[in-house]
Amino acid sequence: MITILKRSLFFFWLISISTSTFSASTSKTAVATFAMGCFWCAQSDFDKVKGVEKTVVGYTGGNLVNPTYKQVSNGGTGHYEAIQVYYNPAQVSYQTLLDYFWHNIDPTDPTGQFCDKGGQYRAVIFYHNKEQKQLAETSKRRLIQSGKFKRIVTQILPAKTFYPAEIDHQKYYQKNPIRYRFYRYNCSRDKRLETLWGI
Repeated sequence: MITILKRSLFFFWLISISTSTFSASTSKTAVATFAMGCFWCAQSDFDKVKGVEKTVVGYTGGNLVNPTYKQVSNGGTGHYEAIQVYYNPAQVSYQTLLDYFWHNIDPTDPTGQFCDKGGQYRAVIFYHNKEQKQLAETSKRRLIQSGKFKRIVTQILPAKTFYPAEIDHQKYYQKNPIRYRFYRYNCSRDKRLETLWGI
């Protein structure tokens, strides 16, 4: 009886290991990085996408180590306000994220995004590998060929070190909903997006 019980426990352990290994291998998390102007808005937008498991706002593209919000927002650090999107490729593709990115920015503005002006607020796709680079370049080329816009100035750049922003800026739209909605409305972000994309 004891031998049978030990064997049963052993097989149960094997099944558990196999199941956990299979689950881990089929639910890998990938990462995408975008700059879309105000990262509060970018986080609010991407948190709505099914298959996105986590988002983190921060700074990337510059050379200053561990920049602060004040330093980046003042300009001169070379960083962009950006968002890292952690997603499950089995639920949402990188191509879908690219489409969502395009429809939530103004690809024609070389000076920033919406009411936020300066290099730190320009829109950028930061690719993490060759596949992301190819998909990003193809999506931009298709948008150009569509003739929807006279020019598209959004850059596609290799990903660099990403520095998470201060805790106050993470999920700002949830922590300060009234201030966030007031800012977004005054910035005319949604009004401009409707004009650009008809959404």
